[in-house]
Amino acid sequence: MLPAVSWQEDDPSPAPTPVRPAPPPAGGLPAAVAAALWRGDQLGAPVSAVWPSGFAALDAQLPGGGWPGHGLTEILTPHSGTLEWRLLGPALRQVCAAGQAVVVIGPPLAPHLPGLRFEGLDERQLVWVQADTAAERLWSAEQLIKAQAGGAIVAWLPRARAEQIRRLQVLATGFESPVFVCRPMHALGESSAAPLRVQACVGVDWELHLRIAKRKGPPLDETLHLPSVPASLAAVLPPRLREPSRWLHRRENDHVVVRPAAQPEHRHRTAH
Repeated sequence: MLPAVSWQEDDPSPAPTPVRPAPPPAGGLPAAVAAALWRGDQLGAPVSAVWPSGFAALDAQLPGGGWPGHGLTEILTPHSGTLEWRLLGPALRQVCAAGQAVVVIGPPLAPHLPGLRFEGLDERQLVWVQADTAAERLWSAEQLIKAQAGGAIVAWLPRARAEQIRRLQVLATGFESPVFVCRPMHALGESSAAPLRVQACVGVDWELHLRIAKRKGPPLDETLHLPSVPASLAAVLPPRLREPSRWLHRRENDHVVVRPAAQPEHRHRTAH
């Protein structure tokens, strides 16, 4: 006769603790997704290296803190040819110092080498593509971006259409260095695929007045005032000409004419 099997009702080993999923982070998104998410009220993070602009006030308002790579940056000015060099000169100086070439395509005025030397740009690192027609400028820009030529590309494309800018933007996403497209101010009313658009003009006291018309982040309503005395004049300008607005204001006050108060008219009556 087989012995009866005794069944133990309680297991002496502790019961396993149930594994519960970790609570989702704030917002209900996984950490990896939340880190890669960009919100429209925040400045976008750079997808690659950025190049400091040389102006602290401007870097504070640019996504990533400088001119970005992997995309176009539009520079919109009322008069093309000289202002762009003053705005981009500090960044291009860093490119030349690193031993890389700065490629300029179709500038409206021939680059003035003595003036560029004052800005710290080495002419040995400057490649000037003399393209006369709009088609030549556009073709040259496309080929140089595809070839990833140089440490920076600056192209003047005053008549570029929206679809052409879009094509350049697609090509520029594969180019790590910054690509600047210079266009006239009225192009601001046209649509553009460039992720960064900047308006620039010159103030009375040599400063640059800058407005960021488009960026990856909230709109910026204020105008940036960037000190920018041309390097070729900085050594010879007397102090009083560094702030011409003060002297103009003083001259206006000196020419104010104080007119005497109008005297009451006296009428004489004649007795008849």
